[in-house]
Amino acid sequence: QSQVVESGGSSVQPGGSLRLSCAVTGFTPAYYAIGWFRQAPGKEREGVSCISSGGDSSSYADSVKGRFTISRDNAKNTAYLQMNSLKPEDTGVYYCALRRTFALPQCVVMNFGSWGQGTQVTVSS
Repeated sequence: QSQVVESGGSSVQPGGSLRLSCAVTGFTPAYYAIGWFRQAPGKEREGVSCISSGGDSSSYADSVKGRFTISRDNAKNTAYLQMNSLKPEDTGVYYCALRRTFALPQCVVMNFGSWGQGTQVTVSS
């Protein structure tokens, strides 16, 4: 059974760090680009960062550039999102999703399927 499971969300103070993980089962990760998305209360889901199937290309939303780093380990069927210098506006549910492609797709919700259930990140003092 194919499954995408996010973990690592927590409550942190502004300036803190978290590392989210996206564990993939039932897929061959080397065939899929992976994206991280987030949804804040009352807002639409937005793309945060995406990485190509081989990990050689990535993209970031302007709001997280220089603070977040996406990576993946296909041997472990896992992708990661390292989040540093967290701000209150980073608060939301973070989702991981897949797209079967060797290219790096535009990091928007409509380009991805096979979504996980999300993990909550709260940044507050």
